Amino acid sequence: MLVAKIKFKSVDEYIASQPEAVQGLLKRVRNTIRKAVPEVEEMISYQIPAYKLHGRPVLYLAGWKQHYSLYPATDHVVAAFRDDLAPYEISKGTIRFPLSEPVPVKLIERIAKFRAKEAARVSQRRLR
Repeated sequence: MLVAKIKFKSVDEYIASQPEAVQGLLKRVRNTIRKAVPEVEEMISYQIPAYKLHGRPVLYLAGWKQHYSLYPATDHVVAAFRDDLAPYEISKGTIRFPLSEPVPVKLIERIAKFRAKEAARVSQRRLR
């Protein structure tokens, strides 16, 4: 896939590289994460959009042919949102949302806030 060879300099550039049908969904997810955790720092990491808090990863976002993904789906995230995540494919720390369905804004917002708290706890432990 050609996209993998591009070195993205910004999240805007990453989103613009995606098929037009995917761009709107990724923008919606991006805005949801930024609204849920306003202090999050947005960057490209591993050549995909990354959202970090105090240097710790909160979420990563990637667009694919049939879905978009959020990472990491930690054991805590999967357990806390088990019922809400039931309709989605989850494997190897990844939540896959089909492109054919509306963006579950409220769920993504709650996951982002949950992951921000997880990242903050890890940062606190490292400071001790």
